[in-house]
Amino acid sequence: MTTLRSLVFVVWLYLSMALFAVGLSPMLLLPYRPAMWVIRGWAKFVLFGLRWIAGVKVEFRGLEHRPVGAALMAAKHQSMLDVIAPFAVLPDNCFIMKKELMPLPFFGWFAWKTKMIAVDRSAHSKALKDMVKQARARHAEGRQILIFPEGTRAEVGAAPDYKPGIAALYRDLEAPCTPIATNSGVHWPAHGFRRHPGTVVYEFLPAIPAGLKRVEFMARLEESIETASNAMLAGAQA
Repeated sequence: MTTLRSLVFVVWLYLSMALFAVGLSPMLLLPYRPAMWVIRGWAKFVLFGLRWIAGVKVEFRGLEHRPVGAALMAAKHQSMLDVIAPFAVLPDNCFIMKKELMPLPFFGWFAWKTKMIAVDRSAHSKALKDMVKQARARHAEGRQILIFPEGTRAEVGAAPDYKPGIAALYRDLEAPCTPIATNSGVHWPAHGFRRHPGTVVYEFLPAIPAGLKRVEFMARLEESIETASNAMLAGAQA
């Protein structure tokens, strides 16, 4: 039954992409906020289907720590769902994403229109400088910038591997950083199509204050995210 429900949800997911991205593409001709409404509407549509088709509920905790205005956030990344769910609860979310995705029809067009921060990871130091420059502009516009410190999806239980990009943003923006923990990979794995019934939790944790030294900041960020995420995994296994 899980396999069948997962297959039906995958069909739902890709049909919803076509419905929103193609059917509402005229929004691309308007200012960026209508395009953002399309993405936020699609995110909520996906979460609806995920719950009622695949039996996976998404719960947001710690919303008292959720930033509203200009902010920097760093999240655990275990699933494609991590790219979708934040749009349901953040008013003006802005992702750090791979530049290779920008030329994709509709997906890339909406990402470009909503001013997502595209980074060419093969450019190394130049990519880091470009990311910081774009982030500075988005932060000045009052956006909530979200980065996955590990850079890519990690399997549940994998050893953390936090990259230096988040430290560069933290230093340059001189802003607090809100950690986000999750157990998403338990129910929507990093690879494969099966969705396992249960509750995915995204927890906004207390912000790490601005101004810390790099080593202290990275240690506090990893400890905060990993401790909360591992507690969720332990609860799911129990």
